[in-house]
Amino acid sequence: MVARSHTRILRFVIFALALILCGYILSKSSGSNILPATSTSSSSSSSSKDGISVDEKAKSESKNDDAKEALQQNKADSSLQSPATPGDLKKEFVGSNVNFQGGTEKATFVSLARNQDLWELVKSIRQVEDRFNRKFKYDWVFLNDEPFSDEFKKTTTALVSGTTKYGLIPKEQWSFPEWIDTEKAARVRQEMREKKIIYGDSISYRHMCRYESGFFWRHELMMEYEYYWRVEPSIDIYCDIDYDVFKFMRENNKAYSFTISLPEYKETIPTLWETTRNFMKEYPQYLPENNMMDFISDDGGLTYNGCHFWSNFEIASLSLWRSEAYTKYFEYLDKAGGFFYERWGDAPVHSIAAALFLPRDKIHFFDDVGYFHVPFHNCPIDQQIRQERHCMCKAQDDFTWKGYSCTPKFFTINNLKRPSGWENYAN
Repeated sequence: MVARSHTRILRFVIFALALILCGYILSKSSGSNILPATSTSSSSSSSSKDGISVDEKAKSESKNDDAKEALQQNKADSSLQSPATPGDLKKEFVGSNVNFQGGTEKATFVSLARNQDLWELVKSIRQVEDRFNRKFKYDWVFLNDEPFSDEFKKTTTALVSGTTKYGLIPKEQWSFPEWIDTEKAARVRQEMREKKIIYGDSISYRHMCRYESGFFWRHELMMEYEYYWRVEPSIDIYCDIDYDVFKFMRENNKAYSFTISLPEYKETIPTLWETTRNFMKEYPQYLPENNMMDFISDDGGLTYNGCHFWSNFEIASLSLWRSEAYTKYFEYLDKAGGFFYERWGDAPVHSIAAALFLPRDKIHFFDDVGYFHVPFHNCPIDQQIRQERHCMCKAQDDFTWKGYSCTPKFFTINNLKRPSGWENYAN
């Protein structure tokens, strides 16, 4: 009997220990954070609702929190004011953190380039895209007097956020017109070479200046556009441009704009002003009373002071060049032969035309872009602009207020307020 009693007690103890062990294991299992990958039983209702697992629900809540935070940030961004700029001109500030879907204007970039210019132009494209066009995705027209190579097309297409277009210049627009005495033109080039006048002996430079003056805007690829931004190889854009410059031009009724102005090399244009004066006498109807003659002449039009806008940067309305006034002016100059008998540049031609044929309030100075073309810099001297636009330039390098610049004259004759502290950058 005693043996049996001991046996029962031993079995009871073993059974009790087994129950305790099972209870311990079950309690550990119920406290585990590990969920089955899939569950089809009704008991899964505590960890799943409407087909959304606990993990998915957590992720959803996290995304909602992120969305709320992003919305609050966008609201904060939308309260930002437009970066500082002189005058009461309208600028729609986009902001660097906004996912803007593209510009809405009929506008394009345009570059006159050769295949061998590719890698210098790539630098310019990258600058423009990073600072401006990645937000607005405007088209880019490339023009060449020879067919573009596949490498040129593939490389530039990969860089441009808008549509790229490649045009061939008609031969008659890149050659000597029939009325030009080529022997006389050759003698002029030799004389300029001896005088060491820059590009004085270059034929291609003369074709380029003539083409930019009278033909680029007539190319079939340009017909669908109303505004353009000219971009050349090896330029720098120093500042973020967080507003649509083309929309700015249209909404503020601007037809021509610049970043740098200076006097032209007089030995390249000895008869340009005389020819222009003859044109004005024959066609006085093209000159509005409130034009900007006082920018290009200090004596009421008797002489040309040489001031011109540097045309390697131009944002302008194509309607200026398509106008009857400019078309007749270019044809008048072209017949005179100064593009080949002298070395008339497209910059003084464009500048004289803009000053004569436009009301003065249609010409704009971009002080907030930041621009470089050898050897001159445009850098905002306003610290607020430089900081807001993340400009990578030194105000001390800015050419705007230097003694050789014509931009101070532009401010004076138009009664524009100069930026605070401009005197510190005048020497």
